Amino acid sequence: MERISFVKNGVLRLPPGFRFHPTDEELVLQYLRRKAYSCPLPASIIPEVDVCKADPWDLPGDCEQERYFFSTREAKYPNGNRSNRATCSGYWKATGLDKQIVTCRGGQVVGMKKTLVFYRGKPPHGTRTDWIMHEYRLVLPENPASIAPPEKNSTQSPVVPMDNWVLCRIFLKKRGGKNEEEQVQQPSFNVRKPKNLRPVFYDFMTKDRENLSLAPCSSSSGSSGITDVVSSEQVDNDHGESSSCNSLGLIRRKQ
Repeated sequence: MERISFVKNGVLRLPPGFRFHPTDEELVLQYLRRKAYSCPLPASIIPEVDVCKADPWDLPGDCEQERYFFSTREAKYPNGNRSNRATCSGYWKATGLDKQIVTCRGGQVVGMKKTLVFYRGKPPHGTRTDWIMHEYRLVLPENPASIAPPEKNSTQSPVVPMDNWVLCRIFLKKRGGKNEEEQVQQPSFNVRKPKNLRPVFYDFMTKDRENLSLAPCSSSSGSSGITDVVSSEQVDNDHGESSSCNSLGLIRRKQ
């Protein structure tokens, strides 16, 4: 039976109503492992693209959706294991720790997942963007034949996978989705602030007590001054009360 290819000119084209949302385990076992062992894939749905030859927004496919690519790792140095992830206008930088891909049955580690963020410019002064890449790679056990796909028969060449194959999932991170919802759900508390606060000085040592702008109702001996902070409304109320207090003080002195 002839296998149907859903990739045309490097772009994934599925029939209406179909979506491609595989799990991490399915990506490693059903696609990456078969690709590394040169076995038939479940469907020709993931194109081969060198993701570091172009910027993420220039790669084939719809930028608003997740895109999957088979790619090969290029060594940054001849005698090193570090990969060269520089693109036309930036570079991919790894972040966090690699995550193990474990099978649901048996708990066997079959792959690793690395998270990378795209930066514009040249390291180490690049500008971080919202482009994210998940890079999946195989983890080879001591006996590679134990995880070889069943299509591989003994009459062919020895079962030796191609170590440089990786599977990349690239997408644009959406900002403000969950955080904005949490901010809307949280109640807002309005704190009333005092109006027109200004310092008012009480000088009890002055001789001309009747000409004070704000005289206290009772005097205190032995203190040179007291500083307090009141509102403008309180100042007006205290000023009215001070006049009555001053009049009472004059009556007492006359008596």
